[in-house]
Amino acid sequence: MRLRALPMLGMTLLLASPVGPARTAAAATHKTHPHVSVAARRKAAHAGRHHRVRRPPPGGVYARNAILVDPGTGEVLFEKNSASVVPIASLTKLMTALVFLEQKPALEREVEVTPGEIAGAGHTQLRRREVVALGDLLHMSLMCSDNVATRVLARESGLPPEEFLARMNRKAVELGLPEARFVEFTGLDERNVATAADVARLLHAAAHDPLIQQITTTREYEFRTGRRLHAVHNTNRLLYGRWDVLGGKTGFILPAGYCFATWIRTQGRELIAVVLGAPTNATRFADAVRLFQKTNATAFVPPQP
Repeated sequence: MRLRALPMLGMTLLLASPVGPARTAAAATHKTHPHVSVAARRKAAHAGRHHRVRRPPPGGVYARNAILVDPGTGEVLFEKNSASVVPIASLTKLMTALVFLEQKPALEREVEVTPGEIAGAGHTQLRRREVVALGDLLHMSLMCSDNVATRVLARESGLPPEEFLARMNRKAVELGLPEARFVEFTGLDERNVATAADVARLLHAAAHDPLIQQITTTREYEFRTGRRLHAVHNTNRLLYGRWDVLGGKTGFILPAGYCFATWIRTQGRELIAVVLGAPTNATRFADAVRLFQKTNATAFVPPQP
Protein backbone atom coordinates (compact mmCIF):
# COMPACT_ATOMS: atom_id res chain seq x y z
CA MET A 1 0.00 0.00 0.00
CA ARG A 2 1.43 3.37 -0.97
CA LEU A 3 0.87 6.23 1.45
CA ARG A 4 1.09 9.88 0.43
CA ALA A 5 0.74 12.75 2.81
CA LEU A 6 -2.08 15.26 2.47
CA PRO A 7 -2.75 18.46 4.48
CA MET A 8 -3.95 17.88 8.02
CA LEU A 9 -7.70 17.93 8.47
CA GLY A 10 -8.91 20.59 10.90
CA MET A 11 -11.11 19.34 13.71
CA THR A 12 -12.96 21.39 16.35
CA LEU A 13 -15.32 20.52 19.16
CA LEU A 14 -17.49 22.81 21.25
CA LEU A 15 -16.01 23.66 24.62
CA ALA A 16 -18.30 23.10 27.56
CA SER A 17 -18.52 25.63 30.37
CA PRO A 18 -15.18 25.72 32.24
CA VAL A 19 -16.94 25.62 35.58
CA GLY A 20 -18.86 22.40 36.19
CA PRO A 21 -21.99 22.25 38.33
CA ALA A 22 -20.23 20.29 41.04
CA ARG A 23 -17.68 23.08 41.50
CA THR A 24 -20.36 25.76 41.63
CA ALA A 25 -22.15 23.74 44.28
CA ALA A 26 -18.92 23.41 46.24
CA ALA A 27 -18.41 27.18 46.22
CA ALA A 28 -21.95 27.76 47.46
CA THR A 29 -21.51 25.20 50.24
CA HIS A 30 -18.34 26.87 51.44
CA LYS A 31 -20.01 30.28 51.48
CA THR A 32 -23.14 29.31 53.42
CA HIS A 33 -21.52 26.63 55.63
CA PRO A 34 -18.07 27.90 56.71
CA HIS A 35 -17.54 24.92 59.00
CA VAL A 36 -17.57 22.30 56.22
CA SER A 37 -14.51 20.08 56.67
CA VAL A 38 -11.39 20.66 54.57
CA ALA A 39 -11.65 17.10 53.21
CA ALA A 40 -15.22 17.72 52.02
CA ARG A 41 -14.20 20.96 50.29
CA ARG A 42 -11.32 19.23 48.51
CA LYS A 43 -13.61 16.42 47.39
CA ALA A 44 -16.15 18.88 45.99
CA ALA A 45 -13.43 20.87 44.23
CA HIS A 46 -12.02 17.68 42.71
CA ALA A 47 -15.48 16.76 41.44
CA GLY A 48 -15.69 20.15 39.77
CA ARG A 49 -12.39 19.61 38.02
CA HIS A 50 -13.55 16.14 36.95
CA HIS A 51 -16.54 17.60 35.12
CA ARG A 52 -14.53 20.07 33.06
CA VAL A 53 -14.33 19.33 29.34
CA ARG A 54 -10.93 19.75 27.71
CA ARG A 55 -10.69 21.32 24.30
CA PRO A 56 -9.15 18.87 21.79
CA PRO A 57 -5.89 20.05 20.24
CA PRO A 58 -5.69 21.14 16.59
CA GLY A 59 -6.88 18.29 14.44
CA GLY A 60 -8.74 16.72 17.34
CA VAL A 61 -6.00 14.21 18.22
CA TYR A 62 -4.40 14.11 21.66
CA ALA A 63 -1.96 11.35 20.69
CA ARG A 64 1.60 12.32 19.78
CA ASN A 65 1.47 10.43 16.47
CA ALA A 66 -1.48 9.52 14.28
CA ILE A 67 -2.53 8.70 10.74
CA LEU A 68 -5.80 8.02 8.93
CA VAL A 69 -5.56 6.12 5.66
CA ASP A 70 -7.93 4.93 2.97
CA PRO A 71 -6.51 1.40 2.45
CA GLY A 72 -8.19 1.08 -0.93
CA THR A 73 -6.38 4.04 -2.47
CA GLY A 74 -3.47 4.58 -0.08
CA GLU A 75 -4.64 8.17 0.41
CA VAL A 76 -3.60 9.78 3.69
CA LEU A 77 -6.62 11.68 5.02
CA PHE A 78 -4.99 12.91 8.22
CA GLU A 79 -1.53 12.77 9.74
CA LYS A 80 0.22 14.03 12.84
CA ASN A 81 3.91 13.22 13.15
CA SER A 82 3.17 10.05 11.19
CA ALA A 83 6.80 9.65 10.04
CA SER A 84 8.30 9.82 13.55
CA VAL A 85 9.90 6.57 14.75
CA VAL A 86 8.45 5.66 18.16
CA PRO A 87 7.85 2.61 20.37
CA ILE A 88 4.74 0.66 19.33
CA ALA A 89 4.23 -1.58 22.38
CA SER A 90 1.90 -4.55 21.77
CA LEU A 91 1.11 -3.56 18.20
CA THR A 92 4.26 -5.67 17.75
CA LYS A 93 2.06 -8.74 18.22
CA LEU A 94 0.52 -8.25 14.77
CA MET A 95 3.94 -8.98 13.26
CA THR A 96 4.56 -11.83 15.69
CA ALA A 97 1.27 -13.43 14.65
CA LEU A 98 2.09 -13.08 10.94
CA VAL A 99 5.46 -14.79 11.32
CA PHE A 100 4.02 -17.48 13.60
CA LEU A 101 1.24 -18.36 11.15
CA GLU A 102 3.70 -18.50 8.24
CA GLN A 103 5.18 -21.58 9.93
CA LYS A 104 1.84 -23.43 9.34
CA PRO A 105 1.40 -24.48 12.98
CA ALA A 106 -1.13 -27.10 14.09
CA LEU A 107 -3.30 -24.77 16.17
CA GLU A 108 -4.97 -27.64 18.02
CA ARG A 109 -1.60 -28.81 19.36
CA GLU A 110 -1.30 -28.40 23.12
CA VAL A 111 1.88 -27.02 24.70
CA GLU A 112 3.09 -26.30 28.21
CA VAL A 113 3.63 -22.84 29.70
CA THR A 114 7.04 -22.69 31.36
CA PRO A 115 8.36 -20.36 34.09
CA GLY A 116 10.59 -18.72 31.51
CA GLU A 117 7.59 -17.31 29.63
CA ILE A 118 5.94 -16.02 32.80
CA ALA A 119 8.96 -14.22 34.25
CA GLY A 120 8.64 -10.46 33.70
CA ALA A 121 5.64 -10.79 31.38
CA GLY A 122 3.12 -8.83 33.45
CA HIS A 123 -0.50 -9.79 34.04
CA THR A 124 -1.66 -13.11 32.63
CA GLN A 125 -4.35 -15.72 33.20
CA LEU A 126 -1.87 -18.49 32.47
CA ARG A 127 -0.09 -20.54 35.12
CA ARG A 128 3.18 -22.42 35.21
CA ARG A 129 2.97 -25.88 33.66
CA GLU A 130 -0.50 -25.16 32.30
CA VAL A 131 -1.16 -26.99 29.02
CA VAL A 132 -2.85 -24.83 26.36
CA ALA A 133 -3.66 -25.23 22.66
CA LEU A 134 -1.75 -22.97 20.28
CA GLY A 135 -4.99 -21.58 18.85
CA ASP A 136 -6.13 -20.51 22.31
CA LEU A 137 -2.78 -18.83 22.93
CA LEU A 138 -3.13 -16.93 19.64
CA HIS A 139 -6.52 -15.60 20.79
CA MET A 140 -4.98 -14.45 24.07
CA SER A 141 -2.09 -12.76 22.28
CA LEU A 142 -4.20 -10.78 19.82
CA MET A 143 -7.36 -10.12 21.87
CA CYS A 144 -6.04 -9.19 25.31
CA SER A 145 -2.32 -8.77 24.52
CA ASP A 146 -1.18 -11.56 26.81
CA ASN A 147 2.62 -11.51 26.78
CA VAL A 148 3.03 -15.01 28.19
CA ALA A 149 0.85 -16.47 25.43
CA THR A 150 2.87 -14.55 22.83
CA ARG A 151 6.18 -15.84 24.15
CA VAL A 152 4.91 -19.42 24.07
CA LEU A 153 3.80 -18.97 20.45
CA ALA A 154 7.26 -17.79 19.42
CA ARG A 155 8.88 -20.67 21.33
CA GLU A 156 6.61 -23.24 19.70
CA SER A 157 6.95 -21.84 16.18
CA GLY A 158 9.75 -24.25 15.33
CA LEU A 159 12.19 -21.36 14.88
CA PRO A 160 15.04 -20.40 17.22
CA PRO A 161 14.36 -17.01 18.89
CA GLU A 162 16.99 -15.18 16.87
CA GLU A 163 15.61 -16.59 13.60
CA PHE A 164 12.05 -15.67 14.57
CA LEU A 165 13.15 -12.07 15.20
CA ALA A 166 15.11 -12.00 11.95
CA ARG A 167 12.00 -13.08 10.08
CA MET A 168 9.96 -10.36 11.80
CA ASN A 169 12.42 -7.76 10.57
CA ARG A 170 12.60 -9.27 7.07
CA LYS A 171 8.80 -9.29 6.95
CA ALA A 172 8.85 -5.59 7.79
CA VAL A 173 11.03 -4.96 4.75
CA GLU A 174 8.76 -7.10 2.55
CA LEU A 175 5.68 -5.16 3.67
CA GLY A 176 7.31 -1.79 3.03
CA LEU A 177 7.74 -0.72 6.66
CA PRO A 178 11.07 1.10 6.33
CA GLU A 179 11.38 2.27 9.94
CA ALA A 180 10.02 -0.81 11.75
CA ARG A 181 12.50 -2.65 13.98
CA PHE A 182 11.85 -5.55 16.36
CA VAL A 183 14.08 -6.87 19.14
CA GLU A 184 11.56 -9.13 20.92
CA PHE A 185 8.14 -10.70 20.35
CA THR A 186 5.68 -8.92 22.67
CA GLY A 187 6.27 -5.17 22.53
CA LEU A 188 7.44 -4.94 26.16
CA ASP A 189 10.77 -3.59 24.90
CA GLU A 190 10.68 0.06 23.85
CA ARG A 191 13.20 -0.72 21.11
CA ASN A 192 10.37 -2.25 19.09
CA VAL A 193 9.69 0.82 16.98
CA ALA A 194 7.90 1.98 13.84
CA THR A 195 6.08 4.99 12.47
CA ALA A 196 2.32 5.46 12.46
CA ALA A 197 2.45 5.01 8.68
CA ASP A 198 4.34 1.72 9.13
CA VAL A 199 1.73 0.46 11.60
CA ALA A 200 -1.09 1.29 9.17
CA ARG A 201 0.59 -0.91 6.56
CA LEU A 202 1.24 -3.63 9.13
CA LEU A 203 -2.42 -3.76 10.19
CA HIS A 204 -3.52 -3.79 6.55
CA ALA A 205 -1.31 -6.83 5.89
CA ALA A 206 -2.14 -8.65 9.14
CA ALA A 207 -5.91 -8.22 8.86
CA HIS A 208 -5.81 -9.68 5.36
CA ASP A 209 -5.02 -12.98 7.04
CA PRO A 210 -8.48 -14.50 7.65
CA LEU A 211 -7.58 -15.95 11.04
CA ILE A 212 -5.99 -12.75 12.35
CA GLN A 213 -9.00 -10.79 11.14
CA GLN A 214 -11.39 -13.22 12.81
CA ILE A 215 -9.54 -13.16 16.13
CA THR A 216 -9.01 -9.38 16.27
CA THR A 217 -12.71 -8.77 15.61
CA THR A 218 -13.92 -11.27 18.25
CA ARG A 219 -15.34 -9.62 21.36
CA GLU A 220 -15.18 -12.57 23.77
CA TYR A 221 -13.57 -16.00 23.66
CA GLU A 222 -13.66 -18.87 26.15
CA PHE A 223 -11.67 -22.07 26.42
CA ARG A 224 -10.77 -24.66 29.06
CA THR A 225 -7.48 -26.09 30.19
CA GLY A 226 -8.37 -29.07 32.33
CA ARG A 227 -10.81 -27.74 34.90
CA ARG A 228 -9.88 -24.08 34.39
CA LEU A 229 -12.15 -21.84 32.32
CA HIS A 230 -10.47 -18.93 30.59
CA ALA A 231 -12.54 -15.93 29.48
CA VAL A 232 -10.75 -13.60 27.07
CA HIS A 233 -12.12 -10.13 26.30
CA ASN A 234 -10.96 -7.98 23.39
CA THR A 235 -9.36 -4.69 24.45
CA ASN A 236 -10.55 -2.90 21.26
CA ARG A 237 -13.47 -0.82 22.58
CA LEU A 238 -14.76 -0.06 19.09
CA LEU A 239 -15.93 -3.67 18.87
CA TYR A 240 -18.55 -2.93 21.52
CA GLY A 241 -20.11 -0.01 19.67
CA ARG A 242 -21.73 0.64 16.31
CA TRP A 243 -18.55 0.31 14.28
CA ASP A 244 -17.98 -2.36 11.63
CA VAL A 245 -14.45 -3.35 12.66
CA LEU A 246 -12.29 -5.32 10.21
CA GLY A 247 -9.23 -5.65 12.42
CA GLY A 248 -7.33 -3.94 15.20
CA LYS A 249 -4.93 -4.09 18.11
CA THR A 250 -4.15 -2.09 21.25
CA GLY A 251 -0.86 -1.62 23.05
CA PHE A 252 0.70 0.10 26.04
CA ILE A 253 4.02 0.50 27.77
CA LEU A 254 5.12 3.68 29.52
CA PRO A 255 7.61 4.85 26.85
CA ALA A 256 5.03 4.27 24.09
CA GLY A 257 1.92 5.63 25.78
CA TYR A 258 -1.44 4.22 24.78
CA CYS A 259 -1.45 2.88 21.22
CA PHE A 260 -4.26 1.76 18.96
CA ALA A 261 -4.59 0.62 15.34
CA THR A 262 -7.93 -0.26 13.81
CA TRP A 263 -9.54 -0.87 10.42
CA ILE A 264 -13.23 -0.11 10.00
CA ARG A 265 -15.89 0.05 7.32
CA THR A 266 -18.27 3.00 7.56
CA GLN A 267 -20.77 4.41 5.08
CA GLY A 268 -19.42 2.15 2.37
CA ARG A 269 -15.83 3.21 2.89
CA GLU A 270 -12.91 1.50 4.62
CA LEU A 271 -10.51 3.47 6.84
CA ILE A 272 -7.44 2.59 8.90
CA ALA A 273 -6.58 4.74 11.91
CA VAL A 274 -3.38 4.50 13.95
CA VAL A 275 -2.91 6.40 17.20
CA LEU A 276 0.44 6.23 19.04
CA GLY A 277 1.37 7.93 22.30
CA ALA A 278 -2.12 8.81 23.51
CA PRO A 279 -2.18 10.05 27.13
CA THR A 280 -4.92 7.72 28.42
CA ASN A 281 -6.66 4.46 27.56
CA ALA A 282 -9.91 6.24 26.69
CA THR A 283 -8.20 8.96 24.65
CA ARG A 284 -6.76 6.57 22.08
CA PHE A 285 -10.24 5.35 21.15
CA ALA A 286 -11.72 8.85 21.22
CA ASP A 287 -8.96 10.08 18.91
CA ALA A 288 -9.77 7.36 16.36
CA VAL A 289 -13.50 7.98 16.57
CA ARG A 290 -13.06 11.74 16.03
CA LEU A 291 -10.97 11.03 12.93
CA PHE A 292 -13.58 8.65 11.54
CA GLN A 293 -16.46 11.01 12.27
CA LYS A 294 -14.74 14.07 10.84
CA THR A 295 -13.72 12.21 7.69
CA ASN A 296 -17.25 10.92 7.14
CA ALA A 297 -18.67 14.38 7.65
CA THR A 298 -16.31 16.40 5.48
CA ALA A 299 -14.13 14.23 3.27
CA PHE A 300 -16.52 11.61 2.01
CA VAL A 301 -19.80 12.04 0.21
CA PRO A 302 -21.67 8.73 -0.21
CA PRO A 303 -22.73 7.98 -3.78
CA GLN A 304 -26.25 9.01 -4.67
CA PRO A 305 -28.72 6.20 -5.55
